[in-house]
Amino acid sequence: MPFATHPVRRVAAAEGIGPSGAWPHTIPAVRQLLTEGLDLDPGVTFLVGENGAGKSTLVEAIAVAYGLSPEGGSTGARHTTRATESALSDDLRLTRGVGGKRAGFFLRAETMHGFYTYLEENPGMRPEPRFHEMSHGESFLSLISDRFIYQGFYCLDEPESALSFSSSLAVVGVLNQLAAAGSQVLCATHSPVIAALPGATILEVGEWGIRRTAWEDLQLVQNWQAYLKQPAQYLRHVL
Repeated sequence: MPFATHPVRRVAAAEGIGPSGAWPHTIPAVRQLLTEGLDLDPGVTFLVGENGAGKSTLVEAIAVAYGLSPEGGSTGARHTTRATESALSDDLRLTRGVGGKRAGFFLRAETMHGFYTYLEENPGMRPEPRFHEMSHGESFLSLISDRFIYQGFYCLDEPESALSFSSSLAVVGVLNQLAAAGSQVLCATHSPVIAALPGATILEVGEWGIRRTAWEDLQLVQNWQAYLKQPAQYLRHVL
């Protein structure tokens, strides 16, 4: 798709880079990305998998390679508290869409408190919402409503960590609006609610690497369905 209009067409290893024996190259999903590359579809793509499977590592590296701050924010944000990100972004090459927008935003749950402080200390031309005076979930929804308005590339790392069921549904609506307006979204999630967005691409990461799948075939969805049907069968193993 040489004239694709979405911001990132493909993610692959940079020239001269191959999988090594060091972390994070040892993660199967990362190893597959460096070996085979990954085409990113227009619209919304979800990365789903267990803790440690590599989904957040991939989202972080792709966001940084795109030019976003590893601690969250837009392409213009450059705040930093403590660098803990991997060097994987340096190993990647992004193939951009010729007509793709350059704007973007990285929403990272674990660093949003610091990002709110950064916004207070570096005010823009318009008043900012008072994020620190809101609940965790309210601040997330306010930030999404305030910042997710331009066509571009949006990376989200487990946004559901701050959200109730109804708020998660609201995020699904925002992601759908972004895709309808021509933006591209890459989102790591544990939420079967958020991952149920119709028309989204779902990539399941695990010991096999990266594979495309359907929502109903996700292990995550099957586990939640079984638990909600008979929670006692699971709880007897931990209580």
